[in-house]
Amino acid sequence: MDVVVPINYVAVLAAAVASIVLGFLWYGPIFGKPWMKMMGFTKDSMDAAKKKGMVKSYLLMSIGSLVMAYVLAHSLVFASAYTKTVGVSAGLMVGFWSWLGFVAPVKMGDQLWGGKPWMLFVIEAGYYFVSLCAMGVILAMM
Repeated sequence: MDVVVPINYVAVLAAAVASIVLGFLWYGPIFGKPWMKMMGFTKDSMDAAKKKGMVKSYLLMSIGSLVMAYVLAHSLVFASAYTKTVGVSAGLMVGFWSWLGFVAPVKMGDQLWGGKPWMLFVIEAGYYFVSLCAMGVILAMM
C-alpha cells in the first residue's frame, strides 16, 4: 500500500522565505546589536565577514530553511490527521511542539556547555520559536 503525503511545495517555499525574512529582521534591526555583542562579534569582524563573502552562508541557511519547512509540512500533515486539528491552531501547535522538542533543548545545551549568556538563548531560541510557528501557520493556511 503506497501512502502519499500531500505536501504543498509553494507553501514550503513561502514558509522558508518567511523564515529567511524573519531571520534578517531578528538578527538585524530587532536583536542584531545585543546578539553581536553576546557572540563576541565586533563591527570590524562583521565587516570582514561581509568582505569575505557571506553568500555561501546565506545560501546554506536558505537551504536549511527549505529543509525545515519541508519537514515541518510533513509534521503538520501527520499531526493534523492525528489531532483532527486544522488551520492556524494546527500550524501553531506543530511549530510550538517542534520548537519545544527539538530546538529548545539543543539551544539550551549550547548555553549550558558553551558558557554563553542566557539572554543569547532567549534571542536565538526565540527566533526559532517565532519562525517555526510562522512557518506552521503558513503551511497550514496554504
